[in-house]
Amino acid sequence: MAELPKINIITAGHVDAGKSTLIGRLLFDSGAIKPEQLRKMKELTKEYKKETWEFAYAMDKLKEERERGLTIDIMHRPFKTKKYFYTVIDCPGHRDFVKNMITGASQADAAIFVISAKPGEGVQEQTKEHAFLMKVLGVNQVLVAVNKMDAADYDQKRYQEVVEQAKKLLKSIGYDVSKVPFVPVSGLKGDNVFNKSDNLSWYDGETLVASMDSTIEPPELPVDKPLRIPVQDAYTITGVGTVPVGRVETGVLKLGDKLVFQPSGKTGEVKGIEMFHKKQEKAQPGDNVGFNVRGIGKKDVKRGDVAGHVDNPPTVVKEFTAQVIVLNHPTVMTAGYTPVFHLGTASVACKIEEILAKVDPKTGQVVKEKPDFVKTGDAARIKVVPTRDMVAEKQTDIPQLAKFAIRDMGQTVAAGIVIDVVKK
Repeated sequence: MAELPKINIITAGHVDAGKSTLIGRLLFDSGAIKPEQLRKMKELTKEYKKETWEFAYAMDKLKEERERGLTIDIMHRPFKTKKYFYTVIDCPGHRDFVKNMITGASQADAAIFVISAKPGEGVQEQTKEHAFLMKVLGVNQVLVAVNKMDAADYDQKRYQEVVEQAKKLLKSIGYDVSKVPFVPVSGLKGDNVFNKSDNLSWYDGETLVASMDSTIEPPELPVDKPLRIPVQDAYTITGVGTVPVGRVETGVLKLGDKLVFQPSGKTGEVKGIEMFHKKQEKAQPGDNVGFNVRGIGKKDVKRGDVAGHVDNPPTVVKEFTAQVIVLNHPTVMTAGYTPVFHLGTASVACKIEEILAKVDPKTGQVVKEKPDFVKTGDAARIKVVPTRDMVAEKQTDIPQLAKFAIRDMGQTVAAGIVIDVVKK
């Protein structure tokens, strides 16, 4: 399993663009889902009267499995190609799921940006929100899947219309569209996902999977940085004990390591490491793992905590300075405003103590010192004080734990990076 470079890829795009179906198709055609599993899913979908949804169920099976605690975070499904070992993070598109989308995007090396070609769909409000988030959270490698070509009668003209819309959107937020492949596919029918399709004979480019292999560059693994594992969840497993689950962002986790969980300061020793149900000696950046820690109880560790080595613990901040871009705020952001910051897997209400400067989002140059407020489209440097303990790292030290999104009133209002911290 370790021979191929690992790539974490997210799907992003509007809720009805067909992301789960597309991923289900990818997993099935690559052999990661067996025909008998698909048969079971087909039966399930009949029962639920959602006949064309069997592929979506490949990812969404999670809901019931999770409740029974059988699988740890099955949203991460692996499949391999000749070149890479991919883990797909299926990000839900619904508004209330944006915070998961944020957790996903901050873990991704690349994104499949799914846009529906079905007449009347195309680029929608949420397509824009997801595109913005991908950019701000540093997902720089993007492939566009123009999905549901079957619903557009495989029409080349419709494909070109959607590509134009998508190019305009991606260009406006700073992507170099000359590097972005735009692949016409049908997740439901399987056209051009893993296999070429006669229905799209006018398209002479690569299939979706072939273009993933040819355009995505594997990330540099930050193994020499201090260990940081944001905890996604913690389970108590009978006969084993407390098992936090998360993705190693930086550093290396080994059996016998002494860990501290911040902000609580609880410590313990690593007794076991598991990845996709296989025992491991160690885990490195990009690995989604469950690790058994002796010396801590279920109550000692929760989603939002960050694990690190005792001799180089995660930074608990008293306050921090950040650079933010206001994506979508109904009014204005001023000093004293206290929205929720999502950083790593934590969500903490933080007060904007002061707006230090308004900056040009493209160059980073100061446009105005100490403005009274910032509004949608503005970029700014701000001073932030969390209302309770949280972990944050400087962009220059550990960029993986410096990105955050700011949410309020059920939407993402801003996103940014931590540029300086005052330790607690």
